[in-house]
Amino acid sequence: MDSTPITFDNSYAKMPEAFFSRLSPTSVPDPGPIRVNRELATYLGIDADWLASAEGTAAIAGNVVPPGAEPLATVYAGHQFGSYNPQLGDGRAILLGEVIASDGKRYDLQLKGSGPTPYSRGGDGRSPLGPVLREYILSEAMHGLGIPTTRALAAVTTGEPVVRQQFEPGAVLARVASSHLRIGTIQFFAARGDLDALGALVDHVLKRHYPEAKGDSPALTLLECVVRAQAHLVAQWQLVGFIHGVMNTDNMLLCGETIDYGPCAFMDSFNPDTVFSSIDHGGRYAYRNQPGMAHWNLAVLAQSLLPLLDSDQDRAVEQAQSAVDVFPDAFMTAHTHGLAKKLGLAAVADDDSPLIEDLFTVMAEQQLDFTLTFRYLSDLANPTSKGDTVSHLFEAPEPLAAWIARWQQRLSAETSTPASRQQSMYTANPVFLPRNHLVQAAITAAQDKGDFSVFHRLVERLETPSSYSEADADLATPPRPEQVVHQTFCGT
Repeated sequence: MDSTPITFDNSYAKMPEAFFSRLSPTSVPDPGPIRVNRELATYLGIDADWLASAEGTAAIAGNVVPPGAEPLATVYAGHQFGSYNPQLGDGRAILLGEVIASDGKRYDLQLKGSGPTPYSRGGDGRSPLGPVLREYILSEAMHGLGIPTTRALAAVTTGEPVVRQQFEPGAVLARVASSHLRIGTIQFFAARGDLDALGALVDHVLKRHYPEAKGDSPALTLLECVVRAQAHLVAQWQLVGFIHGVMNTDNMLLCGETIDYGPCAFMDSFNPDTVFSSIDHGGRYAYRNQPGMAHWNLAVLAQSLLPLLDSDQDRAVEQAQSAVDVFPDAFMTAHTHGLAKKLGLAAVADDDSPLIEDLFTVMAEQQLDFTLTFRYLSDLANPTSKGDTVSHLFEAPEPLAAWIARWQQRLSAETSTPASRQQSMYTANPVFLPRNHLVQAAITAAQDKGDFSVFHRLVERLETPSSYSEADADLATPPRPEQVVHQTFCGT
């Protein structure tokens, strides 16, 4: 077996010690493999066979530290549901190090559920099996949808129980991200007035994530880059009905990837006020509020960077405000572009607004399934197409049928062919998503019966979310009333 199955190239470990605490994962009694993401391992230059071996399983479980790793837990702060917490940090995660992928991009390799750290705040630092399977499914589904996200490299069981409301089997997830640096990381050093550390962090993030960005002020350049990245990210969430559930500043990555799949969910019936997170009592992070909350979080980032923008407070505020004010237009541009694709339009014209607004009104009033509504429209885009359709899964009510007549009239003005239009719409309108009841079924089978086949099937089907197969119709079907999952949980 290769003595160095993972080639590490660690940059964050070279930052000042104030950025993290060095420690190794806590070992577990009897680790066992669940799944290895072979495609991702190959891309990262990691030996997938080793990863699936007993030695690799031991490394993911935290029992062995691979050669070249420099394990550490990072520190950060954050606004949680609007309230500032001055010190958070990796309470149940340890960064093993960084790897360089086949295309030259740098990625963090982190173990989640690997034991307590100095930032655990009294917690056990472990993860139950359910949240590990959930994050594996959701993050890989997001990747399949083409939405920037952290990813799952591997998952293992630990052989020991985790105590939450009850005893649950434990597990560890190997998570990969372009980096785990957050708005909250910036906040941590800004709140302490450590401008040297803040400047070093800004330089690190720019070099790592936005090397081509140019500007006289590194802090302003970083702010402008993050604003655009988050505008595009949240627009993509909205276009597939994804509800993050816990958009705290410590859960917004500076690289613009989705992170933290605890209480998140994809909505079934369209309702802009949908909330799933059990801890979001006021609906702060409801579906309709997500763009506004991202804007709020970016204002927090801007405030944290003020000391680096200009020695004159007024000029610093003016620069920060101008940068953050870009968000609404950047979001709307990205969202409108995405809606055009979903509806088969080359572009959304000014007089298309009533048509689009009326569609969402019908969807809300008729409680139509978000995913199947758009997929049904895709099926209608080319009347001569052959193949599996979702018509047997979706019945269009009269108000939608009336709207479809208006939409088809609008399509007649398009220059694209029906066939090319339909293919574009299929790409923009997935049919397979990790619906709550499907995720819960996979978790229940694994927890109660030790049966991971439901989990594996779902992960594999979600790799190609836009390619429909009648054989998998059960994975495209909305939940029956008794299957509806009303709340999701963090798992901490």
